[in-house]
Amino acid sequence: MFKRVVAVIDDDLSVRASLARLLRAKGYDCETFGSAEEFLNGFTASSVNCVLIDIHLGSGMSGIELCRQLTESGRSINVILMTGVDIKQNEIKAIEAGCDAYLHKPFSQHSLINAIERRAA
Repeated sequence: MFKRVVAVIDDDLSVRASLARLLRAKGYDCETFGSAEEFLNGFTASSVNCVLIDIHLGSGMSGIELCRQLTESGRSINVILMTGVDIKQNEIKAIEAGCDAYLHKPFSQHSLINAIERRAA
């Protein structure tokens, strides 16, 4: 059986915890990280199929920068960026960085699962 692993990267602990609960309830394995740097230090290419990244991660690397780095590395990972700040320029930058989906918080379970599954199909 194929193991579906989603990494959630958000500097807000409550967001990470709630998304992890939702994803596990939907049958995914989930790993959570508080920053882009924490993810990169704990990341194994073969272990993660999808990353769900908040654009605004506080200090350090932004979600868009992490997306760009993953895209440029040639890794075949579904990258979903999410934000609670609706700024059109951020969405354009996210798409240019190579994200597979862009979600505005709050988003529905259905929107999230569709974004995860879209690339897997």
